[in-house]
Amino acid sequence: MLTYMQGTSRPELAFAVHQAARFCIDPKLSHERAIHRIGKYLKGTEDKGITFRPDPDKGLECFVDADFAGGWNKGDASNADAVLSRTGYVIMNAGCPVHWCSKLQTEIALSTTEAEYIALSQSLREVIPLIELLKEINEVFTIYLPTPKIKCKVYEDNESCISLAMKQKFSPRTKHIALKYHHFRAHVNNRTIDMVPVDTKEQIADIFTKPLDEGPFIYLRKKLNGW
Repeated sequence: MLTYMQGTSRPELAFAVHQAARFCIDPKLSHERAIHRIGKYLKGTEDKGITFRPDPDKGLECFVDADFAGGWNKGDASNADAVLSRTGYVIMNAGCPVHWCSKLQTEIALSTTEAEYIALSQSLREVIPLIELLKEINEVFTIYLPTPKIKCKVYEDNESCISLAMKQKFSPRTKHIALKYHHFRAHVNNRTIDMVPVDTKEQIADIFTKPLDEGPFIYLRKKLNGW
């Protein structure tokens, strides 16, 4: 039920639900408490969901973020799953969320740049087909179709991620990144996709990658859900 809700009307729960679902085979008391906390949150916001307020001027946008090795801790340093980074993104059209995701990456990233680049690649696998779909729809119904924008957090490593996506070059620290993650470069080069940095506080995808304090959570939830 929680998986259905986070995938349809409560995107702000995506990180918490996915994190709890990882341990459904062998749950502990801490996981039970986490589920109870999610239930209490839903009880207190049972009349809420996604409020759509379309803004045609915004067109297609995608906010992408990654949490580099966010689950690592010294007490469980030998667990390979603990060093997997988490991808989070939300695709919005006219300012309204249409698709979102919070999931662990399938391979170990060696730097923040690599984690962000993998997240960028994963999100664009959804964005590029959506661009083509909107073009086909536009032939029948006239719709506002500006160049979609991919927005990443403004950290130095993330600037490196943007640079890696826009420039056809490798460095000793990035040449090991698998070729499968470079599939979108042609779309960046022909300006089908614009890479735009975004301030950390305005990064909506941050809500999909890590637990947030109450203030940032409520602020990003409003930008995502409209309340």
